[in-house]
Amino acid sequence: MALTGRTALLAALGSLPVGIFAPSWTGMLAVNAPLSLAILCDYALAAPVRTLQFTRSGDTSVRLGDGAEVQLTVTNPSRRRLRAHLRDAWPPSTWSTEAEQASSRHVFTVPPGERRRLTTFLRPSRRGDRRAERVTVRSFGPMGLAARQGNHHVPWTVRVLPPFTSRRHLPSRLARLRELDGRTSVLTRGQGTEFDSLRAYVPGDDTRSIDWRATARQSAVAVRTWRPERDRHILIVLDTGRTSAGRVGDVPRLDAAMDATLLLTALATRAGDRVNLLAYDRRIRAQVLGKAGGDILSAIVNAMVPLEPELVETDARGLSTTALATAPRRSLIVLLTSLDSAPIEEGLLPVLPQLTQRHTVLVAAVADPHIEAMTRARGTVDAVYDAAAGTRTQAQRRRTADQLRRHGVVVVDATPDALAPALADAYLALKAAGRL
Repeated sequence: MALTGRTALLAALGSLPVGIFAPSWTGMLAVNAPLSLAILCDYALAAPVRTLQFTRSGDTSVRLGDGAEVQLTVTNPSRRRLRAHLRDAWPPSTWSTEAEQASSRHVFTVPPGERRRLTTFLRPSRRGDRRAERVTVRSFGPMGLAARQGNHHVPWTVRVLPPFTSRRHLPSRLARLRELDGRTSVLTRGQGTEFDSLRAYVPGDDTRSIDWRATARQSAVAVRTWRPERDRHILIVLDTGRTSAGRVGDVPRLDAAMDATLLLTALATRAGDRVNLLAYDRRIRAQVLGKAGGDILSAIVNAMVPLEPELVETDARGLSTTALATAPRRSLIVLLTSLDSAPIEEGLLPVLPQLTQRHTVLVAAVADPHIEAMTRARGTVDAVYDAAAGTRTQAQRRRTADQLRRHGVVVVDATPDALAPALADAYLALKAAGRL
């Protein structure tokens, strides 16, 4: 039983004259006995909570930052009118603000034998699976003095997917891909490394592309046309170690790497290449292998949903061994990690020859735009020290990147907003050069 504020107010108003004019147990009993009887009657007339029936419907997935709606249908099978307050409990990270969390509380009435549909609006602030905790219902009597209260477990899960904010860069990169493929009306023919077809020679064609054997078999001069490499293998490796937990701006490095992964996957799939995913620190955290082109993007998105940075040092030797086992054929290995000098020099550099001997390796890292701002600071002693620290940090990153390039590694170092398009541009450059 739960008592309401109305009950407390009536008890206070009834006790006040008794305490002033006739303070005695008899006076208190005269006031509280009718009130207690009214409370018991009101409690008895309240609709039962245990017999209520609940069903859910609505969204099962949502991208981080977007809103979702989950409907809860309440059925009242009793013969009494249900006057209720309901709280649909979800984890705190299901809402970004307390104002949005207020949408989980509902006040409603359900006549006997009828049902009502309640809608809870969710706006998750973190990735992962958000599960409904429980539904708490408080059923009030017709006088509003007492209420029945109970909990119901109504399971429902909303999967919060990584945000694909770099999607806006996809049309421009697809246009460049079509230019490479020679399928747009541009002045220069798309270049590539795979033979495509033969066609008649026109003035302006490169004479080195003339196929003399085909020309000898026909009356016109024939030239070879080429297309970019297709059906190549790409392995995207996400470093989920401690360095991926560092926040750059408003997001962790791992989230920026995920966004770049999605753009590269969408672009490579359209280009006809095969994409696999590996998330690793000291063990495999997620893995996507052998998915078809139409299913690979959704498979990678779902594999990245539960990923969180692990506060451990990444085992570079284990990462290299796992990557080699995952990519037995010649592939483009895209490693999304940091350019901190210590992890690179002590961990990655000793095992790089194993990777570059068989594969093309691309290292992509998230740069902190605050460091660039620090290097421009002037005017005070503290600002000069900040500028010196920022300049030193940038010099260390350039030195680390140069060490990687001397081993034949392609390096992409960009801020979170620019990482995804920069990685896509590097992929297109490698594809145009026939290095996949």
